[in-house]
Amino acid sequence: MTDTYKDSLAPNATPEEREFEFRSHIGSIWTGGRLAIGVATFMYASLAFAYFYLRSSNNSHLWRIPGQLAPLYYGWTILICMLLMAGLGMYGHSRLRKGFTNDFQVAGWTGVALGVIALIFQVWELVVLPFYPGSSGYASTFVAFVVMNIMTIVFATYWLETAVARSLRMRKELGGTKPELSSAHTARSFRANVSSMSYYLGYVGIISIGFFLMFYVQ
Repeated sequence: MTDTYKDSLAPNATPEEREFEFRSHIGSIWTGGRLAIGVATFMYASLAFAYFYLRSSNNSHLWRIPGQLAPLYYGWTILICMLLMAGLGMYGHSRLRKGFTNDFQVAGWTGVALGVIALIFQVWELVVLPFYPGSSGYASTFVAFVVMNIMTIVFATYWLETAVARSLRMRKELGGTKPELSSAHTARSFRANVSSMSYYLGYVGIISIGFFLMFYVQ
């Protein structure tokens, strides 16, 4: 997601035309965030369908070999890190709206660190899995989930990192006290991006809980 805004109108454009284009820009950020949620929903919905279909059919009793379960320690670690990252992202957005820009910075960078930790554990989990990907229906869908979750963690962490980094750059570009809260187009675009990111992180938190229960709690 982008949180920058460049005026592409001609120099002689009226203020009304410039404001109209800027509002379209803000609308595109709002739409982009919801589309990201929609795309992720279709992706995870297809996995959920495969999971419940294979589990209910259980052809030749190959849904899951007895005792076959993903490492619970990794599942809890990844879940906690993702929930904390999502919570800190939303908390940072809340504090930003109240004018506490430094709180947003601290929450944002902490969330980025937690996202990186979750990513490391999620990738390494593939190395220590006690089963092969094609050994059962459960194993196949679990490996698909891990790949999807890696993409989700990378996207969420990247979005959060770019938002926090943009806040730092804005202080150099605009100057003054708390430029993130100013009425400048760049600042308004930044706040719209953070708001959209906050909704997406909330969605990530909900998805993480649901699929943790599906694959780690049997």
